[in-house]
Amino acid sequence: MAKKEIVVGIDIGGTNTIFGFVDRGGNILAEDRLKTNHYEEIEVYVAALYEKIMVASHKIMEEVEIIGFGIGAPMGNINKGTIEYAAGLPWKGIVPLAEVFKRHTTLPVIVTNDANAAAVGEMIYGGAKGMKNFVVITLGTGLGSGFVIDGKLVYGQDGFAGEIGHTAIRPGPSNRECGCGRKGCLETYVSATGLKRSLLKIMADSIEPSDLRSYSFNELDAEIIHEAAKRGDYLAKRAFEHTGRMLGFKLADVVAHTNPEAIFLFGGLALAKDLIFEPAKEYMEENLLSIYKGKVKLLPSELSTQNAAVLGASSLIWTMKESNF
Repeated sequence: MAKKEIVVGIDIGGTNTIFGFVDRGGNILAEDRLKTNHYEEIEVYVAALYEKIMVASHKIMEEVEIIGFGIGAPMGNINKGTIEYAAGLPWKGIVPLAEVFKRHTTLPVIVTNDANAAAVGEMIYGGAKGMKNFVVITLGTGLGSGFVIDGKLVYGQDGFAGEIGHTAIRPGPSNRECGCGRKGCLETYVSATGLKRSLLKIMADSIEPSDLRSYSFNELDAEIIHEAAKRGDYLAKRAFEHTGRMLGFKLADVVAHTNPEAIFLFGGLALAKDLIFEPAKEYMEENLLSIYKGKVKLLPSELSTQNAAVLGASSLIWTMKESNF
């Protein structure tokens, strides 16, 4: 009997690298992780990752056959198989990830931006099945985005199309500094980190009581602010309102550029549900050109938060297989 084909989906984050063995139906047969920030040299990191993948695969190899490796990473370039100037990773400059990985395997290795991988995953496994035009916004420590137009993921000339997190929402030298080196980028306002920065500014400008005043900047995180907002904390709710307004304002521009059927929000911040969706939807509609009003759905991702990055990365290989790329 023929073995079941599976793909290794790999999500490289600044702290952890998560990988899983994924079948065509989007089922993760096994999963494990590696500490990304324990490896200062890319060659040592890839060797350790590949070894861990092989060890984990021994538990299921009698039943399956690996057909490729799909990798999602910050600033991943699908055209070159590289990671380029990713601020949150231990390796600086242009990192030839696919080239290094192929020293260990003859199977296909595809590298792309993590948000692009999420968009492909949404199209294959999530709420965008059957859609030809949609956008996925990932709301985590930063803000990522992937654009699908006429059924195809948009990569652009150099493989970096769709970086709306690094478009200006409040340009100018006096505005928030971004990890990219610029000021006023959207992700400095609309992200888990941006929410925290907004809350601290709101608290500094207000005398309203709040349990959150007892936290330091390093102690605060989006989950703590979310829990406070659910309890009715006025300042936490204001921080979410401000974050949603900024997102909605920018989404109106996204609609003008791409005319999508839907925009999906994914990531930890999206789990706040109405706290983020309601102001985002309101301010998106308020700022839309009249020809778009009432036509664009703003939806939560249907991918599991825990496994979406691995599913999205694995879907790169399935897409390649189907297109005979």
